[in-house]
Amino acid sequence: MTSRLIFVLLFALAGAVALAGGGAGIAATPSTQCKPDAAYPAATTPVGFWSTEARCAVVPAGPGGVFGPENFGNKFPGEAAVYMGIVHAAIFDAAVAIDGRYQPYAATPVAPPGTSADAAVATAAYDTLVGLQPQLGLDPGQRAILDGDYAAYLGSIASGKPRDDGAAVGAQVAQAVLARRVNDGRGCSTTLADLGLPAAGAGVWQPNPTGPVLGLCLPAMRPLALRSGSQFRPKPPNPLTSRRYAEDLEQVKELGRTDSASRTTEQTAEARFWTDHDIRQWNDGLLHLAEARGLGLLQTARMLAMAHVAGGDAMIACFDAKYHYWFWRPYQAIPQADVDGNPATVADPTWAPLGATPNFPEYPSAHACHSSAVVRALDRFFGTDKVPFTLDSRITHETRHYSRLRDVVEEVDQARVLVGFHFFSSDLRGANLGRKVGQYVAEHLFRRTC
Repeated sequence: MTSRLIFVLLFALAGAVALAGGGAGIAATPSTQCKPDAAYPAATTPVGFWSTEARCAVVPAGPGGVFGPENFGNKFPGEAAVYMGIVHAAIFDAAVAIDGRYQPYAATPVAPPGTSADAAVATAAYDTLVGLQPQLGLDPGQRAILDGDYAAYLGSIASGKPRDDGAAVGAQVAQAVLARRVNDGRGCSTTLADLGLPAAGAGVWQPNPTGPVLGLCLPAMRPLALRSGSQFRPKPPNPLTSRRYAEDLEQVKELGRTDSASRTTEQTAEARFWTDHDIRQWNDGLLHLAEARGLGLLQTARMLAMAHVAGGDAMIACFDAKYHYWFWRPYQAIPQADVDGNPATVADPTWAPLGATPNFPEYPSAHACHSSAVVRALDRFFGTDKVPFTLDSRITHETRHYSRLRDVVEEVDQARVLVGFHFFSSDLRGANLGRKVGQYVAEHLFRRTC
């Protein structure tokens, strides 16, 4: 008897109580770190369950189960996107091992006839999440929940060769994916000094000493698909003395300040909507999209892998540029506009943004990089931009509906100005970077073989 099956038997009672069914999906909603947030029908398919399980491990809930602008350490959106890309590549490869037809992300075994897809997907996701430790940073309580959820899930599948073969296939898939991520830069000890923080001066971002600086590992992290993080590095930010810079500064100065008289109620809601953890927002939205479009196991896994691998690499590319250019944030630039050398800008020492500004350089916008990469991957997956789509926010407690994918990117670009985090040019160039990354992923990975 294998150690994996012994593990399953130890949790058999929990499996019988928590779950029901098998090959066609599960009857209960996930019992995860972010319960009850994960309790919705889109999460009850095999891929949906384990995608949600991965999201709950990678992006744990903040105080009271709310995903807000708190700093999550390794779980902040930049690195969380990379972890989600890795796990969803493994889920995709497990689906391909069962169904074929597509080029796997890593070496994928050939599954015997009748192999349980549920067991393969579950084991690929679980083993990958476990293999990403200790960098993933699960505490003992989170690890115990993950272990129990996996055992309960496998325990809900009828015992026998199909389940055993599925678990074996999933384990091999996880090993192959994890082998590609050995020494990839996760969990680094890089400091600001290591990255070459410039001396303070006009246009140069300086860290906020009241909180941790985020994203320091990303510039040197090995991408999941790109040749390097600098492959699509954008051109430098607009010169401080340029007219465009002055226009950008005046725009965020007026619309992004905490007490803006020009920002409408709807614009304030839009700004706050996107202060939720965007990896959580996107993953839940993607699962709802898969359900709405009636995607099967393989196509759901492929859509999620394309979106999350593109999103992860967009974050790596974005932070490569952030720590290359070191451009200052509006909350630094506006009070110091009298030293930027631009006669068209006017300093306001009382200015403060609507939201708490993330503690890393401004250029380009990470939200724009990530969202645009995901949207471009979805555009290529569906073959059209006209895909009705919904996203929700735990900050504003609302759901937004979009008739075209590009509408999401346009809203993100505007929202980061309205919240006072970014200059509009940074959003546009971040979105352009994300499009290039999403296009590259679609052209090079997850392609049909027959």
